[in-house]
Amino acid sequence: MYVMFYKAKFLELIIFSDGKFITGLYIKGSKIFNEEMLDSKIENNNLEIFLKLEKLLDRYFKGEEVSFTEIPLKIYASEFRKIVYDILVKVPYGRVVTYEEIADKVANITGKKKCCQAVGGAIGHNPISIIIPCHRVVGKNNSLVGYAGGIDVKRKLLEIEGNVNFS
Repeated sequence: MYVMFYKAKFLELIIFSDGKFITGLYIKGSKIFNEEMLDSKIENNNLEIFLKLEKLLDRYFKGEEVSFTEIPLKIYASEFRKIVYDILVKVPYGRVVTYEEIADKVANITGKKKCCQAVGGAIGHNPISIIIPCHRVVGKNNSLVGYAGGIDVKRKLLEIEGNVNFS
C-alpha cells in the first residue's frame, strides 16, 4: 500500500492506493483518520494514479469544475455503504442533497425501510472524501451538519463549488 500527502490552502489530504486504485482519501485531523493508518505504508508521490489525482485536485482547489470519474476506486465497505457511496458520486458538482434524499434513494434500491441514521453513519465514515463527495450532503433547510473533516472544511469545499447559502 502506498500513501501520498496533498496540501491545499486550508487542509491536508492523506491519500492511499494499492498501486492501481485509490483506496482512501482522508482529511488530516478528521474524525475518521488516525495516524496508525500510515503504518507500513510507502510514500510514493510518483505513482501514476497519484499524479493523475494530484492534477485533478489542483484544478478542484482552484475552483474549476472537476469530475473524478476517471480515478479508479476500490472501496472496502459493507454492501450497504457501497450503495450510499455510489449514490454520492452521482451528486453533481455545485449541487447538494439532504441526508433524507440519500436515505430515500437507498430505500428504493434496497427495498428496505428508509433509515436516515444508517445513511448518516455511512456518509460519516466515507473512506474516500472529496471524490465521494459527502461534503455535498446537508441537513434540512440547507443546514451544515455532519462532516468528519469539520464543518469549516465542509463550508469551504462547498464554497469552492459555488455553494454559499447555508445556515
